[in-house]
Amino acid sequence: MAVTIAVAGKGGTGKTAISALLIHFLAQNSPPVLAVDGDPATNLHQALGLPLDEQVNTIGGIREYMEEKIYKEGFDPGIPKQEWLDARIREGLVEDIGFDLLSMGRSEGKGCYCAVNHMLRSTLARLSKMYRFVVIDNEAGMEHISRQTTNDVDTLLIIANPTVPGVMAAVRTQKLIWELRNNVRRIYLVLNRASEISPRIADLISEGNLDLLEVIGEDPYIEDLEAEGKPVTELPEDSPLRKGALEILVKLNFIPSKVLA
Repeated sequence: MAVTIAVAGKGGTGKTAISALLIHFLAQNSPPVLAVDGDPATNLHQALGLPLDEQVNTIGGIREYMEEKIYKEGFDPGIPKQEWLDARIREGLVEDIGFDLLSMGRSEGKGCYCAVNHMLRSTLARLSKMYRFVVIDNEAGMEHISRQTTNDVDTLLIIANPTVPGVMAAVRTQKLIWELRNNVRRIYLVLNRASEISPRIADLISEGNLDLLEVIGEDPYIEDLEAEGKPVTELPEDSPLRKGALEILVKLNFIPSKVLA
């Protein structure tokens, strides 16, 4: 059974960059990994340095194609819809060394996708069994939690900046998960772009019952790297973001500590 790691956080926290680095290091040390881009903005492939065709390589594109095929063209009765969908999704995976990328793409839009979405959940459940790890880069905000799509997760990482609004958003995220009783085994806070933690922030973390896993300092390389359109996997070895992602995986016992040596 795959271990599922979900990464959540507000936009601008470095959520996708951290997700990409987690995927990169897991693929190197504990493959195979299924990387899931749950954000309709579909930025994870860029952070990983991979191409993406939104019509072919995203669930949104496959779902819309299937809806059109069912209701406009008709569907071959000799091919079970679930079997067809399974095949299309496997064909839509973007493959790389040690991992495959599945992008969710656009949200439902107009019309009812209930039947197709049910089949999608079944397909993804079967697909995940083929991997050791599943890493999900969730959409920014808390919509994925209120819709209870962040479910059956071993570890949820909430990424936040070291500000009062950032930490309070993390507190609300954890509280909502508890209220909805989502099946999330462990929840951790990761502070990014944090040169230091002020007493006020430390108090908020304690009062909010947040479990602080890692503090990542400001990375001097990331801005230039992103400006040049390069993937975060090209960050140098002394990058705080790169080091922080490795520390997270070691602390969670997902990769051996010797990789830090």
